[in-house]
Amino acid sequence: MDLIRTLAMAGLLACLVGCRSDNSAPVKAPQQREPIRIELNGSDPGASEGVLDRAEGPLRFTVGHGRHGIGCEGTTFQEGVTPLGTFQVNAILSNDRFEMDPALVEQSGKTEEELRESLFSNMNSIDFKGDGETGEYGVGYISLAPVPATDQPFRFNTYDGVFRWYSFAIHGTNDETRIGKAVTGGCINAGQLTMGVLLDTVELGDAVVISSDSPCQP
Repeated sequence: MDLIRTLAMAGLLACLVGCRSDNSAPVKAPQQREPIRIELNGSDPGASEGVLDRAEGPLRFTVGHGRHGIGCEGTTFQEGVTPLGTFQVNAILSNDRFEMDPALVEQSGKTEEELRESLFSNMNSIDFKGDGETGEYGVGYISLAPVPATDQPFRFNTYDGVFRWYSFAIHGTNDETRIGKAVTGGCINAGQLTMGVLLDTVELGDAVVISSDSPCQP
């Protein structure tokens, strides 16, 4: 009798274990971050808009783009032309934050500490328009690399005697009236409040998708 009771109990436990295993929830993959989406309007730059998904609701913000128009996906970056496509954040620069892809740090020929201490302030000290005003990147610079990778002129170099990182980016401005206009050197510009949120939110590797229904330059 004891043997029968023992075998019956073992069978019941096996059934319970098997049922629990069959009904267990599958392991979920880590949640993927939604890309920042930017829609450019070539005929009405003031209608160009970005969207950042957040837990508290999407942040919609006006952006400006290149003074020479919009480039088709996969094209080589040209001065004054904003390219379309998917991009990945490879550097985040501001007075309070420095993050950069380790491969870029190595490419710079400088230490991460050297770049952290001076790169953004150096870049923001350049008067690109030649009007005597500096701070043209506003409060921050979010560098973007095309995905998949294509040949681009992005590099560390010295401009007007100042060492800088030259790339395509979302950046701020020292003149809020430039937002929503086709006036940049090719980058996406955004206002100070928007850049503050982006700098608090964006991480290295985040995706940025830039699209447009307007004609683009091949």
